Amino acid sequence: MSEIRSIDKDFLQKITEIIEENISDEQFGVSELAEEIGMSRSNLLRKVKKLTDLSVSQFIRNVRLEHSREMMQDGTYNVSQVSYKVGFSSTSYFIKCFREYFGYPPGKIAEVQEFEKPTENPGVNLQCHQLAAIMFADIEGYTSMMQQDEGKAIQIRNRHREVFNSVTSKYNGKILQYYGDGTLSTFSSAIDAVRCAIEIQLNFLEEPQVPVRIGIHSGDIIFSDDGVIGDGVNVAARIEALAYAGSVFISEKIYDEIKNQPAIKTLSLGEFQLKNVGKPVEIFVVSNPGLAVPGRDEVLKKDKISKKSTERKNPGMIVGIYVAAVLVAVLLFVSVKSVFFKERNAEKSIAVLPFKNDSNDSTNVYFINGLMESTLNNLQKIQDLRVISRTSVEKYRNSPKTSPEIARELGVNFLVEGSGQKVGNKILLNIQLIDAKNDKHLWAEQYNRETGDIFSLQGEVAKNIAEEIEVIVSPEVQESINKIPTDNLEAYDIFLKGTDILNKGLPENARQSIPYLRKAIEMDGEFARAYAALAMAYYTIDESRAIRLFTDSINYYADRAMFYDSKLPQSLIAKGLFYMNSQEYELAVPYFEKALEYNPNYDLVFVFLLDLYVNHLPNTEKYLEYALRGLKIDISSYDSTIASFNYLHIANAFIQAGFQEEAEKYINKSLAYYPGNLYSAYTKAYIVFAGNKDLIQTRDLLLETYKRDTSRLDIMQEVGKIYYYLQDYENAYNYYRKFIDIRKAYNLNIYYSENAKIGYVFNQMGFVEEGEKLLEEFKIYTENDNSVYKHTGLALYYSYKSENAKAIEQLKLFSEESNYFYWVVLFTPIEPLFENINDFPEFKSVTTKIENNFWEWHQRIKDSLQKKGLL
Repeated sequence: MSEIRSIDKDFLQKITEIIEENISDEQFGVSELAEEIGMSRSNLLRKVKKLTDLSVSQFIRNVRLEHSREMMQDGTYNVSQVSYKVGFSSTSYFIKCFREYFGYPPGKIAEVQEFEKPTENPGVNLQCHQLAAIMFADIEGYTSMMQQDEGKAIQIRNRHREVFNSVTSKYNGKILQYYGDGTLSTFSSAIDAVRCAIEIQLNFLEEPQVPVRIGIHSGDIIFSDDGVIGDGVNVAARIEALAYAGSVFISEKIYDEIKNQPAIKTLSLGEFQLKNVGKPVEIFVVSNPGLAVPGRDEVLKKDKISKKSTERKNPGMIVGIYVAAVLVAVLLFVSVKSVFFKERNAEKSIAVLPFKNDSNDSTNVYFINGLMESTLNNLQKIQDLRVISRTSVEKYRNSPKTSPEIARELGVNFLVEGSGQKVGNKILLNIQLIDAKNDKHLWAEQYNRETGDIFSLQGEVAKNIAEEIEVIVSPEVQESINKIPTDNLEAYDIFLKGTDILNKGLPENARQSIPYLRKAIEMDGEFARAYAALAMAYYTIDESRAIRLFTDSINYYADRAMFYDSKLPQSLIAKGLFYMNSQEYELAVPYFEKALEYNPNYDLVFVFLLDLYVNHLPNTEKYLEYALRGLKIDISSYDSTIASFNYLHIANAFIQAGFQEEAEKYINKSLAYYPGNLYSAYTKAYIVFAGNKDLIQTRDLLLETYKRDTSRLDIMQEVGKIYYYLQDYENAYNYYRKFIDIRKAYNLNIYYSENAKIGYVFNQMGFVEEGEKLLEEFKIYTENDNSVYKHTGLALYYSYKSENAKAIEQLKLFSEESNYFYWVVLFTPIEPLFENINDFPEFKSVTTKIENNFWEWHQRIKDSLQKKGLL
């Protein structure tokens, strides 16, 4: 972005004033503005696009929305009136635009005004826009440094900030935010931004060296209470993520402004498709002496490695099934809770239903919810008791269903019902324990206590319930139940208000909860649960962002929580979330697992462990363990469609580990919940094949699924593949040809693991040049593959090329691997690409070893799950 000259600022101010003068005229648009300003329509479009990166229509709409917000804050008009007064004839469209622009609907503006705090940047107002060159930078491998040598890591970060402060100031830049090991800065001049980046990197060559990556882009940024956002920031962050330590990467827009500067040298790396960016962006690397200058191949390799979890590397089974599962993994057990019922056995199981507020004062709801939550949390700590999660029972708030019906749906022996109210300093609480089998009230108690006795009351309720249902409470658990979270009752009351909002689960709720939680720790600086809740709130906000801004905050509050109570499950979760946010996933695992030791029924822990073992640390055995354990406590579903994906994911994990019968059971449940789930439909085709090895039936099932939606590329290439395995290359070609044409037309980066099969089919049908190109692309893809399937991919390629010794050697290397999927065992014996070597004795011996290794792994998983009562 070039410097925004005074004349350009005057121009933008002038057209803004013209729009405001015509703000209520819904017909006032591009042509009218061009006429008023005395420009042609095309010149106006070009100039506004150049200065703001917006179309004129977008610019006009944004001015209307800014004006509407001011009117809403005044409180004189309602939403419909404001909509009309700023030129929106449709109130619903106005609300949609307002929400997209500000991040919340106009009806929430009073709440936002109440809870928003000033930004850390003096003089910057909420949702203030600015055009700027944006520099995004971070220290490569900083979290690992912290683990290896904390003192050295802190020294490096201090030097990082010292250099950034001095050099950024020299080039008239502004550091908007430090976030852990990173920096977000803006400059009014693209030239200054690049010069600054060069000098920073040259400084970092001196001891102690700091391995910093820098990315620069230009565009519109928006200051908000949560930090700095906008498409420009997102693109800068994506460019920085591609960079290497010691390098400076810039976008094409920055290059256009600095290309005539003889002191700045650059090389083009070509176009890259950046995540959440609509079209490819050409990226340049600054090549001045002293800077790191990676080539395009190095960057592509790094980018592919960073994306490896988004595409399956298994040559035997297409990525579509796995990707579908990954897409729903984070939702799994949060908004998805699968309904099931199994016959009761000796297991003790209980559900604490939402407590009712007996008061006419609705402001008491948070307090009654807090009593219910504490009762639930205390019971969850008991090892021998299965306790259904809060999210699963919430649907029964105000439900007309009977106790036996609820218990049957939740699969529990006992129900706890409660109601109460807070009147002044008095707590009135009624608790009933119900034997769900015969709807018999086993025990009931009415408590009339002072608010000062709230913690002893919570412990007493849990103790009485445990005694009635005859479960063993260990001394350690009893100590945990009796532990008082804070001596400050006012702080606890504020904490309950904050967590009641936070538990609603959305980023907006998390933002609203923060002032309450901060207030709680102001009142009690040793309140571990409040510190942990703050860390979780910031994680919830950051989780929805392209750029993580609150990693430092999460770490700070998690560390405070751990300092004051290292055995508190919430403290451990908070620290685990810090490592999740830092993408140091292996370091998060022990914290989550330790939290589960202290609270074996804590559904939130299962959420994060499942996310880890699907998206970041793929492990079928661990996933199945936690998924099946999670089903026992978190089993109610709000949405049958998403429940279907829940069961699909479990079925897929089972079949990958060779459990055909279990996979068929869960895939049938998936289709029972949502027959329209085509992912489940074609996954079932392969599960059935695993049972009967009938390729013809598999083909028919896939064709039937494809006919239901012929636009589905994943199913299209699955049909092509099954014809490939049948060696019906003509039909395989018809489906593959259509797939390849669409992939190419839309520049889709999908299913490159299938290129060898597709290329082989093209060769068989006489399209040799195209087929060979696909096979060479497959080779490059496979050479950059860091998964266990790299060797099988190379074996396919070398076998096709008749380099048989190399093919056998690659298969031998694969035979030393473990934890690979059933599809390898199923499809290797019938793989056409292995036709050059499948009669070799070495081929038969190595494939036998691969199969034996798989079944040994399968047996270990089976033994483990059976030992834990999960299979």
